[in-house]
Amino acid sequence: MLAEQSEQQQFAVLIDGDNAQASLLPQILAEVSKFGQITIKRIYGDWTTTNMNSWKEYLQKYAIQPMQQFRYTTGKNATDSALIIDAMDILHSGDVDGFCIVSSDSDYTRLATRITEEGLFVIGVGEKKTPEAFTNACNQFIYAENLAPPREPRKRIKKRRKKEEKYDSPDPLPLLLEGFELAAKEEEWVHLAALGSALRKLYPAFDARTYNHQKLQSLIEDYPDTFALKRDDSKTPPVSYVALVAQQKKN
Repeated sequence: MLAEQSEQQQFAVLIDGDNAQASLLPQILAEVSKFGQITIKRIYGDWTTTNMNSWKEYLQKYAIQPMQQFRYTTGKNATDSALIIDAMDILHSGDVDGFCIVSSDSDYTRLATRITEEGLFVIGVGEKKTPEAFTNACNQFIYAENLAPPREPRKRIKKRRKKEEKYDSPDPLPLLLEGFELAAKEEEWVHLAALGSALRKLYPAFDARTYNHQKLQSLIEDYPDTFALKRDDSKTPPVSYVALVAQQKKN
C-alpha cells in the first residue's frame, strides 16, 4: 500500500484471543497503524474463563471491544466462527478498507481469501508456526516473533561463517533473488521499495526482521558479493536502488 494512501485507509483489527499473545497488543496496533487508521478493534473469546485474563488490562487502555463467545461444546473453538461472522458483516457494511486478523489458526484462511476477493487489504499477525495457507492468503503477514522486544545485540559474525548460522531462519538469499527477478523485469537497477513490494507479493510473510534486520537494505548489505546498492541523494527523501553484482561486472 502506498504511504500517501495510508492516511485514508480504515482498518478493522479482529483478534482471536485464544490464539494470540496479549503482551504484544501494543506492537500489533502500532504495526497496523502504519497502514492506516484503526476504526474497529475487537477481541474474541470466552471471557468467563481464565484464558482471557491476560487481555483484560488492555481493554480500557486501548479502547478495545471484548466479544463474548461461549464454548458450547468441549474441544470446539467457537471463537473462530464468531470472528468470521463479524468479519463478513463488517466487510459487507463497506465501512473499512482493510482487515487485520490476529491469529495463528489456519481456519481463517478462507476468510482472508474472501476479503481479498472483494479488493480489500488483509494483514495477518501470528506466530511462525502459522500454516502457509493462512500466511499466503493475506496481502501481508507479520510474524508475532518479529514484534517482540529486541533481544540482546549479537556480535557481528565473521563473513567466513556460513549464512545459515547467521540467521534464526533459512538463508533468505534465494527469496531475495526471486524478488529481484520479479521487480527488475528488464531494468538493471531496481528501486529498493519495488523489491520489497515484489517480495511481499511472492511471500506475504517476508520480513527483514525475521533475519535479525530492521530494514530490507541492511539485509541486502549482508550479500555484497550478490547485490550492489546505490543511493540517489538528489531526491527528497533519498532513494536506494539495488542491482546484481554479476550484471554489473558484465557491463
